[in-house]
Amino acid sequence: MRRSESRLSRSRTSVAEKSKATRSVPAGMRKERAFLIGLDYRVRKPKGVTSAAQAARDAASTPRLKSEPQFSAEESLDELRDLAISAGAEIVGDILQHRDRPDPATLIGKGKLEEIAGAAASSAADLVLFDHDLTASQQRNIEKLVNARVIDRTQLILDIFATHARTREGQLQVELAQLEYMLPRLTGRGAEMSQLGGGIGTRGPGETQLETDRRKIHRRIRHLQQQIENVRRIRAQQRQRRESVPVATVALVGYTNAGKSTLFNALTKAAVLESPRMFATLDPTLRSVSLPSKRKVLLSDTVGFIRNLPHTLVSSFRATREEVQRASLVLHVSYASSPLSAERDAQVGEVLKELEAGDKPKLHIKNKVDLLPPKQRDSLRDDASTVHVSAAKGVGLSTLLDRIDQTLAEDATSRVRLRVPQKEGKALAMLEAQSRIYSRQYADGVVELEAEIPESVARRMRAWLVN
Repeated sequence: MRRSESRLSRSRTSVAEKSKATRSVPAGMRKERAFLIGLDYRVRKPKGVTSAAQAARDAASTPRLKSEPQFSAEESLDELRDLAISAGAEIVGDILQHRDRPDPATLIGKGKLEEIAGAAASSAADLVLFDHDLTASQQRNIEKLVNARVIDRTQLILDIFATHARTREGQLQVELAQLEYMLPRLTGRGAEMSQLGGGIGTRGPGETQLETDRRKIHRRIRHLQQQIENVRRIRAQQRQRRESVPVATVALVGYTNAGKSTLFNALTKAAVLESPRMFATLDPTLRSVSLPSKRKVLLSDTVGFIRNLPHTLVSSFRATREEVQRASLVLHVSYASSPLSAERDAQVGEVLKELEAGDKPKLHIKNKVDLLPPKQRDSLRDDASTVHVSAAKGVGLSTLLDRIDQTLAEDATSRVRLRVPQKEGKALAMLEAQSRIYSRQYADGVVELEAEIPESVARRMRAWLVN
């Protein structure tokens, strides 16, 4: 039996039972029931000789998803399921459709769409989620046949972002991305887009409802852009004050749900939200961390990446982009025990290139090693660019801090000898707080020290340095 048929049979329940279960729960409290549609485009080799022009047309009509070269259709559908659950949906079934190329009108073809309509109706689905972007006309054509709300992958991600945005800037950026997504999809929504008036006495060059809505959205977009710019100006002033002090910034990046927030809390003793749901963190958070050399760095927790991240979000979430671009070191966190770890790491690399941060110094942090089998976990070895940790169990964190300390070039440390008078209590307290002291001797009212100190501290201690 084919995969799609087996999935379909598992999802089917009698309409009477589904309707009864749906009626028994208040509408405002129950989860929306979602039916998932996955797509697998395969390119068949044509029989016989094909002209170059025909080959070019075939290549142009077949989607080339450059950002997901290694994800299989099944893995992509599983990721859509995780996204839907993060949005608060209850999954009632799914179908994986195999095609040579997308159908221009319905994306998946009318025959398969009728099958999906029956499956969605039998499972009392409230909405149908497509693991692919839909054009406005495709979305309308599908909705007419399935008699349910239809949402594509981008719209689902936008909804999750809208739910999790907490700061003012995050909320503004989500709304901006939603409006930019909605704007090209206003065309042809039916009678509500017709002329404002009709018939005798109402005819004339009146503005259509479509034009009115477009004008309102453009006005709102300009207003949001102005507000975001004001927030960004304030953040730039705060960053300028931070950068006046020689403190390096380290950015945590990685695929969504890789454990970045858990690692952030383990290193900083902060209390940002930790959640197994995707995109639990949307707004960058900065906290100070003390390295073994006593240097201070700022650690930044950023929004997680994902394959085919909507470009409206890449452009809108400048807070994450600016933190990554200005970071002295990027910590790429990945899920060590995931079978998709290599594919997800490749996606993160692509997004970093889009953020113009592909050439930044990086450390690869393989997290969640506690979930690996003991034999595999014992075989792991750290190297110059990779550290294995378990943020939840606190494993490998000291090694990670040492590696960050060795990698950062800002405010570099050096090992020196000093002779500081005991009466210089302020200088001695600074050395105690901001340097690593290896030896200390007292003689004739002077403290002789051998210490590893940052350059910023060495400048203040110049009078007591021993050549």
